Amino acid sequence: MCGISGFIDFSKQSSQTILQRMNSTLLHRGSDGAGDFFYEADTYQIGLAHRRLSIIDLNETGAQPMHFKNGCIIFNGEIYNYQEIKKELEGLGHLFQGNSDTEVIIQAYAQWGIACLQKLIGMFAFVLYDKNKDEVFMVRDRAGVKPFFYYWDKKMFLFASELKAFHQHPHFKKNLNENAVAAFLQYGHVPTPYCIFENTYKLTPGSYLHFKIKTGTFEEISYWNVYDYYNKNKLDISFEEARKKTDTILEKAFQYRMVSDVPVGVFLSGGYDSACVAALLQKNSTQKIKTFTIEVPHKGLNEAPFAKKIAQHIGTEHFEFTCTSKEALDLITDLPYYYDEPFADSSAIPTSLVCKMAHKQVTVALSADGGDEVFAGYNRYDYMMRYGKKLQQIPSSFKSVASSFMRAVSSEKIPILKNKYNFHQRYEKIKNLLQDASYQNIALSLSQQWNEEQVQSFCNFTYTPFKTAYHSENVLPHFFTPLSYMMALDYQTYLLDDILQKVDRASMRFSLEGREPFLDQNIIEWAAQLPDHFKYNKGVKKYILKEIVHQYIPKQLMDRPKMGFAIPIEDWLLYDLKDKVFYYLDKNRINKQGVLNAEAVEKIKQQFYSGKKELALKIWHLLMFEMWYEKWM
Repeated sequence: MCGISGFIDFSKQSSQTILQRMNSTLLHRGSDGAGDFFYEADTYQIGLAHRRLSIIDLNETGAQPMHFKNGCIIFNGEIYNYQEIKKELEGLGHLFQGNSDTEVIIQAYAQWGIACLQKLIGMFAFVLYDKNKDEVFMVRDRAGVKPFFYYWDKKMFLFASELKAFHQHPHFKKNLNENAVAAFLQYGHVPTPYCIFENTYKLTPGSYLHFKIKTGTFEEISYWNVYDYYNKNKLDISFEEARKKTDTILEKAFQYRMVSDVPVGVFLSGGYDSACVAALLQKNSTQKIKTFTIEVPHKGLNEAPFAKKIAQHIGTEHFEFTCTSKEALDLITDLPYYYDEPFADSSAIPTSLVCKMAHKQVTVALSADGGDEVFAGYNRYDYMMRYGKKLQQIPSSFKSVASSFMRAVSSEKIPILKNKYNFHQRYEKIKNLLQDASYQNIALSLSQQWNEEQVQSFCNFTYTPFKTAYHSENVLPHFFTPLSYMMALDYQTYLLDDILQKVDRASMRFSLEGREPFLDQNIIEWAAQLPDHFKYNKGVKKYILKEIVHQYIPKQLMDRPKMGFAIPIEDWLLYDLKDKVFYYLDKNRINKQGVLNAEAVEKIKQQFYSGKKELALKIWHLLMFEMWYEKWM
């Protein structure tokens, strides 16, 4: 796990010193070493820089940038099947200097060209410069576990694992992308491929940029797409056969993630996904697997007691850390630095804490993200399955009358109900769905904090909504089911831009490598073809995964409501963070800044502190944007 950065400069105004400054911003991603490569040709300069966190091949033979023949590579991530590819290459006559997966990638490219991507199983973002052909390939893994940002403005191309590296290049123009601000308010993150700055983008997962230096042009090419597997006929197999096969695929994927030359552990939250990872790994291990959980400062959100019982049952070496409110609150000030694009998932705080604690024992930790998106675990899938079709069956005449009434009558004017928790949010969502009950609109409604009209009221500018993966229609009609549609959507949106970004920054903040076993491509390629009722069965979410887990852990230890990984954000905003809210959301300050509508911000702030606690997440979104703005603008 590492950090990469660099540039292709056709104005030839860059330098090795600038490259090293960019690299220095990524120290937290790799404290074990640094390297850079700077080359000046007749018409361009190219710089490749690398920060190293040593996981595989701890010797200098694993150092980067790495050269082979006319190629040079910088690589962030892990290739879990690199030994198998290496053996194949050796059979073709290749010789290796060391035992790193980086060397396997660059020699695989020398053998097969960019088609070598089809052989790689892992998480990766890498840049490979082919000096002979004057070409550069910039690649991101299938799920988007590893981040990759790029900036293109006339003659300057920048790239990095994190945006903060760009600020060190004098030709980077940090112009705010106002449409991205609006998207952040809606979703709590800026959706791929867009970015908070103009001319700046995130590389789409399962894609690579092919940059032709001679012409100064590049194109994005997809080499893998999750829809290719949802657009297949569902498998015609028995549930028992599917369960056994799924168990085998999971076990292989989990074992791959244990490949390391440094200590490895597992985050154990107490839910089904992390329990599955820990149980399958412990089953095949002669030594006790190290598992980690954190006790959050709120009884209703604390899964630590359940995690401890599960660890005792499967026999892991378990570490439980108690998180005080002070420890959690102390991390908030630095969130804008490490999440250097506005980011509003408050579970970044407990995730950062558990990474900080785990780093004291291990250098690599397996997380269990992706289980919900692959096996149908979210409550919103329940809502879609229970109410989606019913909404569509309501007579259009009734929907028209009802939505007209709701447009004319504010939720503030509804007696009694107007004082109920979260009534106003639900009122707006129902009004929206009565106007458009399509599955796409239901999915959008369940994913957004604000609809477009509400977002516009908070913006001091007129914005144009992005067309993103949230608007995808790539599940073909013949293969379309509401569940498949929403799971594929989440795989490319919420998982990518929220969950994976959260874990990458939280783990890298403490130089801890986070691995995602559920995001092995073999798992999603298989699970996408399973019949829906194997995943969502009569109201039971993650049905097949739960049946697998129950083979190793008694159902009574597991069967409880989903809690998630959260903090008491309402209480914190009301008390501990009140001063921060009043400072950053001050009306005069917002007015002077000119980005947000000060009157709208002031109104929602007053509503929240007058008792409407359901507005906490919206206040948090606004606070996170303002803190980010102060740090980076």
